[in-house]
Amino acid sequence: MHTSAVYLPRRAARSLFVTVRGLRYHLLAWGDASLATPERPPLVLLHGWMDVAASFQFMVDALEADRYIVAADWRGFGLTDAGGGDAYWFSDYLGDLDALLDHPELGLAGQPIDLLGHSMGGNVVMLYAGVRPERIRRLTNLEGFGMPATAPEQAPKRYRQWLDELKEPMQLRPYDTLADVAARLRKTNPLLSEDKAVWLAPHWARQDGDGRWQILGDPAHKRVNPQLYRVDEVLACWKQIEAPLLWVEGDRTDVEKWWGHRYPRSEFEQRLAVVAKVERHLLAPAGHMLHHDQPEALARRLERFLG
Repeated sequence: MHTSAVYLPRRAARSLFVTVRGLRYHLLAWGDASLATPERPPLVLLHGWMDVAASFQFMVDALEADRYIVAADWRGFGLTDAGGGDAYWFSDYLGDLDALLDHPELGLAGQPIDLLGHSMGGNVVMLYAGVRPERIRRLTNLEGFGMPATAPEQAPKRYRQWLDELKEPMQLRPYDTLADVAARLRKTNPLLSEDKAVWLAPHWARQDGDGRWQILGDPAHKRVNPQLYRVDEVLACWKQIEAPLLWVEGDRTDVEKWWGHRYPRSEFEQRLAVVAKVERHLLAPAGHMLHHDQPEALARRLERFLG
């Protein structure tokens, strides 16, 4: 890979560190709280599994208007503390998000916000918008499909698998060079341009004392979650969403490649139908990382939706 071309951000982000539920949380901020108005409130961005807040830089750069934007590294990702647990739970993500929105140093408290989540982050924001509907003015979900439904009889096998995985340390593959990290990003997503991959690589990994590059993700994220995904509970939350929802997906995303027949597209459509106000868009060409693949088109859709 040639590393001469490096993406140049149009909007500079600043790093913030705040204490949230005993963890040192890292966030990126563009603009400041003085830009927030009732018509253009703060926009909060939440990334997906094995990703980081910096992943949104390309989309933020493509927005035409300046506004106050905050993106968080979830616990156990990026520069946020891992917490030392054996697994990660959706309830903790909800607790962290609620505490971040109330944190006095971030300028988000006391007003409805615009909230966006990608993938895992999209699943979290959908739950949160149903639990705290008064906090959300506009809601955006980028391919947060949820997960296959489970049945109670799956619990013994799931717990057994989790107990077995606890006996073995989880590891993430290190990389010899930063160029290798960028190449890994492009292997996962061939639509990611080389200049963006080169820029994102040092935000996605850090060099250790031996000179190797370690992915900024807690290996414990790889363990199976012993808690079953209860669709009825999820939909009970989704039904309480009051904010208009913008749903965006890529034309190259095929959920059957992830879950096969365990979670057909028709079932997702039935779930999404419980949300009262939904605006839908399909970006092309784009895969699951649509904020990398089509940041300009996504920014245009987002700005129209946010008004």
